[in-house]
Order: sequence, then structure tokens, then C-alpha cells
Amino acid sequence: MDRQSFVSAAAAKYNGERESFSEWCTTPLGRHVLDWERAQFDNAVEDVFGFRAAQVGLPEFDFLRQNRISYRFSLALEAGAALAADPLQLPLASQSVDLVVLPHVLEGHPNPHDVLREVERVLRPEGQVVISGFNTISLWRARQLFASRHNGAPWDAKFIGLLRLREWLRVLGFELNGGKFGCYAPPFRNEVWRKRFAFMEKAGARWWPVTGGIYVVRAVKRVHAMRIVTPAWRQERARRRALAPVSQRSHRNHHHE
Repeated sequence: MDRQSFVSAAAAKYNGERESFSEWCTTPLGRHVLDWERAQFDNAVEDVFGFRAAQVGLPEFDFLRQNRISYRFSLALEAGAALAADPLQLPLASQSVDLVVLPHVLEGHPNPHDVLREVERVLRPEGQVVISGFNTISLWRARQLFASRHNGAPWDAKFIGLLRLREWLRVLGFELNGGKFGCYAPPFRNEVWRKRFAFMEKAGARWWPVTGGIYVVRAVKRVHAMRIVTPAWRQERARRRALAPVSQRSHRNHHHE
């Protein structure tokens, strides 16, 4: 049997793109984005409880560091992950994880909607997912339009707009319950120029909040039409009580007086 048959055809391409993105995170601009994102992930995961938490992608950076779930692990095709796995084929049982974080996984994968579907499968009801991505309504998207695909990450990724992502989540039964935009300054590679435009970070958050270059959102898996199944004997007891005649003793005593 061909051992490679269990790995999707896009695995090698996905792996290469993720390694390139990891390298970009070590550049001045990449570190700026990474620092902002990790602060948002810290806030998003610190109040999520349960038994298992999983990080998919970028295993060299810990996006679960502020979470208090005792069993935390990473899954990726890159070296350094606790489990080697394609996001399309997570080696996890259905409804077995309480929290999943996806740092720039969707835009780096050729089948982002299917990745979300797989995340929905492994999450428990009321489990949560935290996702980061590049905003399509931003200066970062404008920079991407003029960049060559040969420039590598992150300009070779497929940016996913938040409205589109929200619709995907809604179809899969998720409900957004938090999020934030950031990185409003133009994505200059030159750190000197980026610092000159640092004023745009506060101004952007106040005056044009939806145009940040990066977003981090959190969504909860809702399971509708759930109801508690009452044992048959308890239902029968309740029915008999409802049909029991009302005692008239107190009325008769009052009549004799």
C-alpha cells in the first residue's frame, strides 16, 4: 500500500507555504504582526476551559500560552509539531477538543472551507475556535495587489475577508463571540518608515476600525435543537401528579364549622 495515499495532494504545497510564512515572521514587519497577534490570542484563549486545546499550524510560536487547559498540543505538517497532520485530516476523534486556534492557517491552505469543516468536527458543542487572517479591506491588501507572487509570504497567500469568513462559520454552526482588528499602518518593510506611521495604529482603531491589516476573531460552536432527555419513569410520575385529584378536605371542614 502506498503510504503517501493518506496525505492530501496539497500537503507538500501547504507545508512549503507555511515554512515561508514562518520565515517571514522573523522579519521586522513579521515580528510586528506576530507580537500584535499573540497579544490578541492571549486575550481570546485565557477564559476558555475544558480538557483539550489544539493549535493548528505555526508550531514554533505558542498561541496557547495563556490558556489554562492542561492538555495542549500542536498539529502541523511543519517540523516541531506534536502531531504531524494535514488540517484536512486531523487525527482526532469527533467532538473531542474544547479549543482550536488557527493562526493564518486558512489563507495558507488551498481548501480553507474544508479545514473549517474539519475543525467543526473535532470541536465539542460550545467549543471555541480562534482564527487570525489578513483583512481584504486594508492597506495590506492594497500592498498585495502590487506585489509579485514571487515575493513569498504573506503576499502569496489568499486573503480571506471577514464577511466571507463569518458566512463560512455561520453555515457550519459557529457564532462569532469576539474579535479585533489591528496593524493599521502601511506594511513597510523599512522599520523607520513604519515607525513614522505608527500614529495610524491608534487613529485607525478609532476612526476606521474595520480597515486594520490583521484580524483575530473567536467563534463558538453552537448545537441547536438540543434538549435534555428525561427518563420515561420520571415523565410518567410527572403525568400522574398532574392528573391527581385535588383534595377537598379543607373545604369540607370549613362547611361543618
